[in-house]
Amino acid sequence: MPDPWESLHTTALLGTDRRPLPAPDPAVPYDAAVDRTDPATALLELAALATVRRRAGALPVPAGGPPAAPAAEDPRPELPAAAARRLSLLLSSRGGGSAVLANLGELLPQWLATARDRGYRPPAATVPALLDAARARSELRPDAVALAGPLGRWLAERNPDWRFVQRAAPQPAPAPRPTPEPASAPAPGPDAASAGDDRLWHEGLFAERVTHLTLLRRRDPAAGLALLRGTWPTERAEDRLLFLDALQEGLSPADEPFLEAALGDRSKNVRATAAELLSALPGSALAARMAERARTAVRLSEHGTHLLVTPPTACDAAMQRDGIPPKSPTGRGERAWWFGELIAAAPLALWSGHTGLTPERLLALRVGDAIDETSSTWADDLREAWARAAVRQQDADWARALLGPPPVPGPGRTARPTGAPAKLLAVLPPAERAAWTAAFIEAHGLGDAFQLLGACATPWTPPLSTAVVTALARAAASGAYPWSHSGVLGMTERALSPEAATAVEELAAEAAPATAWGETFARLAGTLRFREAMLAELA
Repeated sequence: MPDPWESLHTTALLGTDRRPLPAPDPAVPYDAAVDRTDPATALLELAALATVRRRAGALPVPAGGPPAAPAAEDPRPELPAAAARRLSLLLSSRGGGSAVLANLGELLPQWLATARDRGYRPPAATVPALLDAARARSELRPDAVALAGPLGRWLAERNPDWRFVQRAAPQPAPAPRPTPEPASAPAPGPDAASAGDDRLWHEGLFAERVTHLTLLRRRDPAAGLALLRGTWPTERAEDRLLFLDALQEGLSPADEPFLEAALGDRSKNVRATAAELLSALPGSALAARMAERARTAVRLSEHGTHLLVTPPTACDAAMQRDGIPPKSPTGRGERAWWFGELIAAAPLALWSGHTGLTPERLLALRVGDAIDETSSTWADDLREAWARAAVRQQDADWARALLGPPPVPGPGRTARPTGAPAKLLAVLPPAERAAWTAAFIEAHGLGDAFQLLGACATPWTPPLSTAVVTALARAAASGAYPWSHSGVLGMTERALSPEAATAVEELAAEAAPATAWGETFARLAGTLRFREAMLAELA
């Protein structure tokens, strides 16, 4: 059935002389009541009535039935008036941005997360538009559904467009911010939460099931594992793969028996994922098997000056069961591939215990072949495998050693880190991540900073924000074009600390208004002021 609003919208665009008005719907009383003598006037009246219906959030129903019971009471405090107006503006944004502001739709996730954290509820009139936005953008759904609260669920029961709300498990609302008469929303009881979990897991779309399992693992890992275990034999191989990947959340030794059994799965991708998860548990049986292989593959030279490498000569059945494919998917040599896989899966604690050396001292040693100690063939393979192990096992000491100290400005004074520094950076605490990235930008500029910035918590710390703004100023002075840093600039609109607005306004004032950099800085400054006001209204 076509959407009545879309039919009216199309008629308005084409004109009533080229497209007739939609036929009256006998199920909608007000449709038949509109005088259609003048099509143009009738179109406006139908649009006004449809607007009221859309704002109310419920689809029209035949007249004469008993009125529906109202939505359950929501004890959370309503948004301040200024914040409510801001929400309406964000929801009405069509995207694309302007010369003075970023795309407001990109700021909506930050607004929703902050409002949810503050424990507010939105005005009832904004809930339909909020649910429409969440319907169009699945990444908004967790915060939007929680924010919409009981009214959102009540509306979803009456509009199939919002069925995703009904499939979401009830989530406890955050405690409201202190007020003279504090009110707390009661959390759903265990029975209600369990019923919601079962319904979404058994009836939801695949993407919703993955998201649900991930969120459930965050708050109750054992319940998530039990839910997955219950349907595991009947899941498709491609679904089992992503469900298994969701066990990264809350991964613990309690998951080992299930993962060890998954090593015998008929899907090689499922087997590989199970092996990777087990290798992230240093105390697992798989980690012990990999440690034994790693001791054979790498040893300290007699005088303690080299690490000597003896890569595997074959990939036996036991190695394959532990997740090492016999053929490299990347075209690397087989021995190098097997070597990298087993080192990446071995517990990092093995190396200090095996050699008595710290990660920094191990990384400083020369790496040679057990047959030819002067060869450095395996140095890059060993370092890359250690980096993967540090990320997999979330080992901050090894990540720190592999990254090296924060870069120091000055030509030739600090080498750029090799491998995947953004992944290593994500292992470190947020403050250390920001400080290291700020030092990197001061030393090397923004050219290679995009992924590093993506690993930093938002909003960025004031020192990191200052480093980014300073680097943008240097880029503008060097004659580079803004679009050569478009990725970083897009990120700054969402992540730069609003405290940097004054510095950006000064850059905009210094640049010629009609130039590319002048417009870029003016837009960034306007966006920062918008975010500053947006967050202040919620505080």
